[in-house]
Amino acid sequence: MTMIPTVMPPLPTKNRWHRSLAPADAFIWLANGWYDLTVQPMMSFCYGLLIFLTSVAIVGGLFRLGWDYILFPAFAGFMVVGPILAIGLYEKSRRLAAGLPVSLSTMIFVKPQCGGQILFAGVLLCLLMITWIRAAVIIYALFFGLVPFPGLEHIAPMLFATPVGWATLIVGGAVGGLFAAFSFAISAFSIPMMLVRRVDAFTAMGSSMALVWNNLPVMLTWGVIVLALFLVSLATGMLGLIIVFPVLGHGTWHAYRAVVDEAAI
Repeated sequence: MTMIPTVMPPLPTKNRWHRSLAPADAFIWLANGWYDLTVQPMMSFCYGLLIFLTSVAIVGGLFRLGWDYILFPAFAGFMVVGPILAIGLYEKSRRLAAGLPVSLSTMIFVKPQCGGQILFAGVLLCLLMITWIRAAVIIYALFFGLVPFPGLEHIAPMLFATPVGWATLIVGGAVGGLFAAFSFAISAFSIPMMLVRRVDAFTAMGSSMALVWNNLPVMLTWGVIVLALFLVSLATGMLGLIIVFPVLGHGTWHAYRAVVDEAAI
């Protein structure tokens, strides 16, 4: 009689993506980001000023071209490409931690370890932003038909005072939430990772998504902080970006150090 050997079930393996982080750690990252801002602050302020001026130029261009109907999706899309724009801030924080000299030129002309892969990642994020904007335009057309955009002074009553407007907000918010969650997951750590590691864009983005998913409480807290400070910047006519963008950029580097540095990727 043939004996059937016993098969031992596989032993559980350690989750290499999980970190023992509390939601309150996100505020430590923010505090560390503020500290990096105060070290040689003019360079961070100049970087934030450059982001502010670029944003003003883009918004002015949208109005001049009559494309103000994509203004709100464009603001949302800014959060998609924000991580790639903040690479110079990551570099400053990295140099401060390593005791290396920092200058504005080293922040602007960054040489990432991944080479051209970071440009590819930037293209992917830009395509995601364009898709997000196009989705917003399609949702508007589905609910309001081929009605021309009424202008910013009429959009609030149109959205908040009509049933169709509320339906647009609900569906648009749900779709925008999916885009926001996906873009945050793939970009939270991928750009800092490509700055210091020889890794391709898809691996970095996939690793970022796995790390965000397996550390969801602290990453949700960090995402809420980023969103809240970005809304504060919008409330100041984007002038707040001069300070907020550098703080968040430096803070993101500290988030990367806390979550990714010990990862066996």
